[in-house]
Amino acid sequence: MNTLRFDADSDRPRLLHLIADEVVQASIDLDDPTYLDAEYMQRISYLVDAMAEPARPLRVLHLGAGALAMARYVATTRPGSYQQAVETNDELVELVRARAPLPRRVKVKIRRADAREALEAAPEASYELIITDVYDKARVPAHVTSIEFLRQAHRVLRPGGHYAVNLCDGGQMRFLKPALAAMGEVWEHVAVLAESAVLRGRRFGNVVAVAADAELPIAALRKKCAGAPFPCRVVTGTELAAYVAGAVPVTDESAIPSPPPPASLRSF
Repeated sequence: MNTLRFDADSDRPRLLHLIADEVVQASIDLDDPTYLDAEYMQRISYLVDAMAEPARPLRVLHLGAGALAMARYVATTRPGSYQQAVETNDELVELVRARAPLPRRVKVKIRRADAREALEAAPEASYELIITDVYDKARVPAHVTSIEFLRQAHRVLRPGGHYAVNLCDGGQMRFLKPALAAMGEVWEHVAVLAESAVLRGRRFGNVVAVAADAELPIAALRKKCAGAPFPCRVVTGTELAAYVAGAVPVTDESAIPSPPPPASLRSF
């Protein structure tokens, strides 16, 4: 059995689900690039929509290409954006090109490299948005959550730039809270977009964290999250500080990967 493949949706043949190790990693609609099936991608799109005036092109670095779902969304909603996607999995890159090629109008440079190495090699102040969505066998690798990694992201962002990362955890949040504490050491403003049950450790799931030196568009994010098909909370400021209280910011030396998802979980 292949560990990496696209499965067509049973009701919508042009909706493709990227399956990695029997877990749905991403979904793309070949007819509608703005369609984002994954809730965590919807939440990242809220930041994309709110961080600048509508339709203005952005410079975006995607660490973790996946099926290029977010890159397709940015290209459609912000035409003319410069985007680079970094992906270490050659099999995935070839699969996307064969089964879900980018529309001709969508220009995304794909670089085959480790996310950490690509970030360290990127020029200073070269991007307005960095999206980290890196997984290895359904787990977030340790080396993309540390203070050292995040300081490199901060260096590569332009003044006023934004950082977004897809994380996952459950239970006692031994992975998530130190990762959030590290973000708070690097950026003045941090917010978390997630369901309450996930934040409380009652259920394994995704947590989107966003950060910037300038004020985040919290009001716009809260409005979008409240009106989403599956509403979630936006936690920031003193509430977020209380949530991560006691957690030691993760470093390269102390970093651990996220826990594996439960065997029964088909997507997250």
